[in-house]
Amino acid sequence: MHTILLLPGDGIGPEVVTETRRVVGWFTQNRNFSCTFEEDLVGGISYEKHGVPATDAMIAKAKAADAVLFGAVGGPKWDPLPFDKKPEQGLLKLRKKLELFANLRPALCFDALKDASTLKPEYVSGLDILIVRELTGGVYFGEPKETTTLPDGQKRAVDTQVYTTHEIERIARVAFELARLRGKRVASAEKSNVMMTGVLWREVVSRVHKAEFSDVQLSHVLADNCAMQLVRNPKQYDVIVTDNLFGDVLSDEAAQLTGSIGMLPSASLGAKDPKTGKQPALYEPIHGSAPDIAGQGLANPIAAVLSFAMCLRYSFGRAEDAKLLESSVECVLAEGFRTQDLMQPGMAKVGTTAMTDAILKALAKLAH
Repeated sequence: MHTILLLPGDGIGPEVVTETRRVVGWFTQNRNFSCTFEEDLVGGISYEKHGVPATDAMIAKAKAADAVLFGAVGGPKWDPLPFDKKPEQGLLKLRKKLELFANLRPALCFDALKDASTLKPEYVSGLDILIVRELTGGVYFGEPKETTTLPDGQKRAVDTQVYTTHEIERIARVAFELARLRGKRVASAEKSNVMMTGVLWREVVSRVHKAEFSDVQLSHVLADNCAMQLVRNPKQYDVIVTDNLFGDVLSDEAAQLTGSIGMLPSASLGAKDPKTGKQPALYEPIHGSAPDIAGQGLANPIAAVLSFAMCLRYSFGRAEDAKLLESSVECVLAEGFRTQDLMQPGMAKVGTTAMTDAILKALAKLAH
């Protein structure tokens, strides 16, 4: 019996998590998948009730669960809060406390959406990139992180970019191991021309490659050039491994290539316990809280649903079920169903619940 912790969060988070729970329910009823749910607060809604964006009790539940399904956090109503109280700190605390160092963000363009991208169809048709982002180090967590007042009254803000050999080695291994299951190509993105962390990153990735993964092709690319190449010729990439900050930026750019940021899931994984084999894992859509459409039934649930597909694959070892769910989404898109973020001429516009209804119908059809 698996335990899944639901953390809907803010904005459209509760809506997409509710739909994802319906999909999970289909698998429990039809695919011999046994699980129990727990639910808790995170982000702005947690601050409203508890005064903090993530409670210790919630973190304890997350550590105990086999997987966490996360919605979204944030919104303008919490912008005035002190930095350590902002909703986004709840997600950062989860990542840090669960030691979720590897963030997997696939950028996959379904054939039915090749005309929805802002790039020409020939550039995105068949696009299948996996961005492996280091998640618990770098500038988001480096110390010192502070704002001070200078003698002349000016403010001085400092964020510190820090990486150790161990942090780079372990994320590089994840990227190379995943590349072995794909196209056996890894591009490592950093800024070794101007940043000392970039120099170390390139050195360590090169050493790990030579010693352990010589069967995989490795290339190095400066992060700003990688951003340009993703727009110029995205299909040149298979797996991209990069640090926390550049991974944040590059994965959002890659998401838009697929037609909508509302389409893409992500997995954040920790190290497996050598004794129990248990692996901390959090799954989330990358689209954010979208407060402008929250509560209106307009949100695209596909990224959250596909996050559960990643959960099936990485946490529960159910690759066949993961593929079934992904194929069902592909089928629905091919049939012309679109939420507003994907809407194209001649397609059938549907809301959040109706899109999930269509996915459930496709699941039933493809499963038999």
